[in-house]
Amino acid sequence: MEGVKLYVLESYNELLNKVTWPTWPALINTSVVVVVGSIILTLIIFFFDLISRGMTSFFYNLM
Repeated sequence: MEGVKLYVLESYNELLNKVTWPTWPALINTSVVVVVGSIILTLIIFFFDLISRGMTSFFYNLM
């Protein structure tokens, strides 16, 4: 049980004193990059799905 207590105390100390937390503007900038990247990737996958669905329909309608 003493080992768990020591682990929690050392983890807390590390979070307060050794971790470099981003500034608010840096956090906003990286969040915007992630959101924009996610939207772009979603649109790419959507268009690939649309194209593959159209091609599949086309080939099935030939038969």
